[in-house]
Amino acid sequence: MSGEDSFSKKLMTAAAMLLFRSHRKPGVKGWELKYRLGKNYMKIIDALNSHLKRLGLEVKTVFEEGEDLDKARFYITLARPLMLSDLVTSGWSIDEVAALAVTLSILVSRGGKAPLKDVLEVLETKFPKWKAEAHLERAIRRGYVEKSEEDVLTLGWRAKVELDQKELLTSMLELQPPEQTKEESEGEE
Repeated sequence: MSGEDSFSKKLMTAAAMLLFRSHRKPGVKGWELKYRLGKNYMKIIDALNSHLKRLGLEVKTVFEEGEDLDKARFYITLARPLMLSDLVTSGWSIDEVAALAVTLSILVSRGGKAPLKDVLEVLETKFPKWKAEAHLERAIRRGYVEKSEEDVLTLGWRAKVELDQKELLTSMLELQPPEQTKEESEGEE
């Protein structure tokens, strides 16, 4: 087998490992890639990434313990964020997207974790209690949020992979409250 055939075979192996879920949690640890692809596995991942970019996808690396590639987890994700219309056609309601955005922005602004009670309190300002709880439960099931036994919420694996935390905070900070009309402000006095 020539070197090019071997590289091509390793490229297909890497794609299969990353695309097909083999663990409870999606993605593949760096040490698994190194074991199957060899010590130069990052060259193969880079080549796969260049192929995926043509399809609007990319390999994303999430460091879980320091900056060690062997302990990092690799995922295939969309290269660009989805538009709201794309989310709605993929089964998300606008309420779910809003609740998820608020929940994740609270978690990100507090260093990645917050008490469940605090998050529900904010969500309940816009949704009935049952709906706020349902949206939060769905975010937990989908992997965006994790809940500890002490009722503390943290960012889930999916939020770490799919979310640009700085972009989320910037977007939330740039939101302007709707301006009141002159009649509304006079009515409050």
